[in-house]
Amino acid sequence: MIEVGQQGAFSVNSVGIEREPFPLSFSVREAEGLWRVSAGAAKASELVDLLVAVASDAVAVVSLETNSYLDEDWHPLQPALIAAELGVPCTVHSLGSGASGMNGLAEEFLVMDRDLLPRLLDGTWSPYELTLIDLPAGLTPERLDELALVLGTTGVDELLLSRLEDSRVWFSGHDDCYVSLETRDPALPAAVLARLLSLLAGSALAELTEKSISRVPEPGPWLPDQLIATAPHWIGALGNVTEDLVTIGLAALPDPWRLGVSFPQQADLTATLDVRHGTWRIAPAE
Repeated sequence: MIEVGQQGAFSVNSVGIEREPFPLSFSVREAEGLWRVSAGAAKASELVDLLVAVASDAVAVVSLETNSYLDEDWHPLQPALIAAELGVPCTVHSLGSGASGMNGLAEEFLVMDRDLLPRLLDGTWSPYELTLIDLPAGLTPERLDELALVLGTTGVDELLLSRLEDSRVWFSGHDDCYVSLETRDPALPAAVLARLLSLLAGSALAELTEKSISRVPEPGPWLPDQLIATAPHWIGALGNVTEDLVTIGLAALPDPWRLGVSFPQQADLTATLDVRHGTWRIAPAE
C-alpha cells in the first residue's frame, strides 16, 4: 500500500490553459544492459523508495533548485543549507566555478547515505530541478570531480551509466512532475509504471472522498510487465471513479508522450483498481 495525498503530482499539475487533467505517461527503452525511462507525473518524494531500493551505498545530489527554501533576500538557499534545515547529515563537495553549470550541475554536490534520501525528499517541499546519482561510499574528492566531468559532458541522447560502472541509478526531475531516469536494474521501469498507476488512482480517490491521504495498493509486477511487453510508450487517463472502483484507460503511443499530445479517441486497455478488495486487473478496452 502507498499513501497518496491531495498535493501529489497528478493533483497539482494540469495541461494547457484549459487546465486539463495531467495524463499518466511512460516510455522505456533498453540498450547495452541499461534502461532509460521517461515518465509523468510524479514527485521525487513519490518515487524515492524505489530509487533507494536499487541504489548503491551512497547518493550524490548533483543539482537542486527550489523556491521552497529562500533566504531573507528571497534568494534560494544553497543545497547544503536545505539539508541542514531538514536535519540530513551529508558531506559537501564543491565543484568550483569551472565545473558548475555544465549540463545543469550545481556549484556543490551533496553526498549522503542512500537511506537518508527519503528524509531529504520528505514531501513537505518541492524542487523544480533535481538530479541525483548513486555511488559507492567513501569516494575521494578526485573521484567526485571525475563524476562531475562525466555528468557535465554526457550528451542528452547518450547513456550516462555506460560511463559510470559503479552507479546503478540516475534520476532527474523537472518541475517535480516530469521524470527521467536511467538504471541497471531491469525491474525498476516496471516498478515506476506500477507506482504511476497507483498515484493516479490514489489522487482520484483523494479528490472524490475529500480525504487528505488515500491509501491504495500497487499492482503486482505482472501488470506493468504485461504493458511493457506490449508496447514501450503509454499514455493513461482516468475513466470512471467511484469509492469502490477506479478505471484508467491506457493507450499505446508510437513515440514517447510530449506536451500537447492528447489521449487517443480509443483506449487499448483498461486497468481497474478494485478498492474494496485491493486488487488490480487489466482488460481490453470496450
